[in-house]
Amino acid sequence: MASVRGLDADGRLLFMTRVLRLFAYGFLAVVLVLYLEALGLDPFTIGAVLTLTLIGDAAISLWLTTRADRLGRRRVLVAGALLMVGAGLVFAATSSVPILILAATIGVISPTGNEVGPFLAVEQAALSQSTPDARRTPVFAWYNLAGYVATATGALAAGLLSEVLLRGGFTRVDAYRAVVIGYALLGLAMAAVFSRIGAGVEAPPESVTDDGVARRLGLGRSKGIVARLSLLFSLDSFAGGFVPQSLLAYWFHRKFGVEPALLGTIFFGANLLAAASALSASRIARRFGLVNTMVFTHLPSNVLLVLVPLAPSLPLAIALLLLRFSLSQMDVPTRQSYVMAVVEPGERSAAAGVTGIARTTGAALSPILSAPLVASAGLTSIPFFIAGGLKIVYDLSLWAAFKARPAPEERR
Repeated sequence: MASVRGLDADGRLLFMTRVLRLFAYGFLAVVLVLYLEALGLDPFTIGAVLTLTLIGDAAISLWLTTRADRLGRRRVLVAGALLMVGAGLVFAATSSVPILILAATIGVISPTGNEVGPFLAVEQAALSQSTPDARRTPVFAWYNLAGYVATATGALAAGLLSEVLLRGGFTRVDAYRAVVIGYALLGLAMAAVFSRIGAGVEAPPESVTDDGVARRLGLGRSKGIVARLSLLFSLDSFAGGFVPQSLLAYWFHRKFGVEPALLGTIFFGANLLAAASALSASRIARRFGLVNTMVFTHLPSNVLLVLVPLAPSLPLAIALLLLRFSLSQMDVPTRQSYVMAVVEPGERSAAAGVTGIARTTGAALSPILSAPLVASAGLTSIPFFIAGGLKIVYDLSLWAAFKARPAPEERR
């Protein structure tokens, strides 16, 4: 807790926006696919909307994060929040597929319940700037814990709100639309908080890279390691994109007939377990190193992912999912800390942005393939097998590539 108590006012505001944002993402993810289905979209079109949502998020985020250290981190964060507002309002206002796709491409919508947009990269850079190396991983662990608890609470709130509205006589479309409007309002609250952040979060002028290709990508000496990490992270996210949280909720709904209130409860519990695992990760990393923690906590979670669709009953499927969540997110704070540790200080926003975009792009390619499979009675398990298998390949490749390159503070 000392790491969190040592945060300055700007750091505390960044934690606040993390909570608001992840609450919004969890709030939306539980009902997003159900909402699109209620609007009359077929499974292939739903998959296309999810894919284009993530592609659009990736494109916008790449442009913003690679320029954030020069344009101003606070300005980029406010712009991202306003893109959330716009996307949420358009999704709530229309059932036109072309307009939904346009809003999904330009705006910021999270179909996964996880981070999208420029926020994570810029906030990581700002927190790293004001945190000593020895405290960076614990700060990121608490930062992720705050996000997971917020996601869990958002998922529970969306499920309960939808259930109350449905029992009150609302149609399915209108009940789920209320959640989408709530997402837009949370984006507006984020913009207000971001506007209060001070100049202390901005990159030191002398550290900002400004030459050649680096002028476009914000990277100089760090571009080699960022390229290798990005390639591996995109593989991991491509695998995870086969079973994002919104499609997991859809899978439980189709296979076991689970209604929104129980879906919200399931993902509330799952994200609370993920939150607890974030703190465990920082302690494990202190003893075994960041790379080892990233890999050897992730491997068993991927085996559990493969086992979920093989469960013959709803309670066993839920138990396997919860057990997986208790392990699967331990790599997140360690991955974030590792990227911040091995790149130049003036390239942190860009490095986090590029690796984050690689993850978003990888995840964007999968839903268009997996949504029709989940909707098909005979193929509903296939996305789980593909996701688990590819994630295991990622874990082994990451360990082989970076086991001999610890973070600077681990070499002492």
